[in-house]
Amino acid sequence: MTADFTGWHVLAEFGGVDATLCDDLERLESALRESLIAAGVTICDVVHKKFDPQGVTVLALLSESHASIHTYPESGDIFVDVFTCGSIGAGASKAVELLRDKLSPKDVRMQVIRRGHGSQRIEEPVGAGLTRIWDLHEVIVDTHTPFQHMVIARTEQGISLFSDDDRQSTEFSQVTYHEAMMVPAFALAEKLEKVLIIGSGEGVASQMSVEAGASLVDHVDIDQLEVELCAEHLPYGYTTDELTAAVKGEGPIKVHYADGWDFLAEAAEAGTRYDVIVIDLPDERVEDAQHNRLYESEFLSRCRALLAPGGVLSAQAGCATMWRNETLKRSWNRFHEQFDTVVQYGSDEHEWTFLFGRNEQLADPVQTMTDRLPTLPYRPETVDARALVRGAIEPYSLRV
Repeated sequence: MTADFTGWHVLAEFGGVDATLCDDLERLESALRESLIAAGVTICDVVHKKFDPQGVTVLALLSESHASIHTYPESGDIFVDVFTCGSIGAGASKAVELLRDKLSPKDVRMQVIRRGHGSQRIEEPVGAGLTRIWDLHEVIVDTHTPFQHMVIARTEQGISLFSDDDRQSTEFSQVTYHEAMMVPAFALAEKLEKVLIIGSGEGVASQMSVEAGASLVDHVDIDQLEVELCAEHLPYGYTTDELTAAVKGEGPIKVHYADGWDFLAEAAEAGTRYDVIVIDLPDERVEDAQHNRLYESEFLSRCRALLAPGGVLSAQAGCATMWRNETLKRSWNRFHEQFDTVVQYGSDEHEWTFLFGRNEQLADPVQTMTDRLPTLPYRPETVDARALVRGAIEPYSLRV
């Protein structure tokens, strides 16, 4: 038996099994034994119990852990539980599949649970009744900052960042995400000298702004620990040395550990104006959440007041998918209340929609963007003129 602390736990429910078979102790025990042996696991002992008036439990003690079946002849149902650990871990699934073939149920429900050192994962809620499972190959950071539960881990999409179980960025898709948020703003803005970024702790948005020609980037994030851990462990965005310089104000990027709401008030009092303002925070929640205030009308109005002539506000606005587009609808309505020109960009990664607002009314904002795109110092990897045209077509649900 291996010392590797990993395992597979298979929970199954067989329905529509012949009632006579469900009450046949000898056949059930034989079926379980044969399935386990064929799956390559080692049986140490088997015990059983025949109930009165009906029903059977068979329990096998394995070198690799245990297996059991418990039957309900009156309804033709059987509970199956097989747990195998170590190098033979996947044998649990094989054993249940072989047992299924021997008992011929009409209905099968099966759940496989990874346990032990190989079982780390994040369950990301993506909609009502829907969850995305992220398998974590290696957890690099797992900590509670003063503001969130933060995880950095290796996944199938490379080193990835999670906040309160929501994926924030991954090594695989972060360029697609950040360019969808930044490039349309660069192309829509009349000029690009001063940029304000609220959130976006990885630092990629700040770096893109400098590449696009900005001479000053104020990067505001309330969560200092998160920003520092991102710089230390993510292979994209700030390095630790770059972050240290930005905190000291050495260079075009200046990092401010502050509440975005408070920073806007200070900028307004100082008379500072920005050519692009970016709001890049964890998704707005359908339910009440503390950070929702940074998506709502008053906050957008404060941002709008700080825009220079021809300036653009960019905001991550949610998802266009019909079963989770409530926050996108909210943002769409708020932007149209605040701005005379509103453009959306639906990313190639279709979970992400970004909204862009200008105070001035433009006759053809998309044409403005496509004309300006080739003149930008920043050369996008994932956005071209055709993408801007396609991405600007808002979903039907926003137009009715």
